[in-house]
Amino acid sequence: MENTIRPGTLNVDVSDRLSFVTFIIPYFADEYKMNRQEAYHYLKKYGGIDFIFKHWWTLHVDNPFWSVRGIHDFCHENGGLR
Repeated sequence: MENTIRPGTLNVDVSDRLSFVTFIIPYFADEYKMNRQEAYHYLKKYGGIDFIFKHWWTLHVDNPFWSVRGIHDFCHENGGLR
């Protein structure tokens, strides 16, 4: 099956990834007392967004608390604040 997007449709993989990202960024923001925009910029600056898209399958089956901790630890290793 080819990963193409036809007008008006998303393939299941893209839809699942986007659903997870739109869930995990606000969850991350709540856990670390940020608004959603601050959380997005933090994740973008320290590689968290790329990490989420690369490892979304593993992250989405884990408890959200541990997923967010893993994302934060990754960002911290890339210069983010604790």
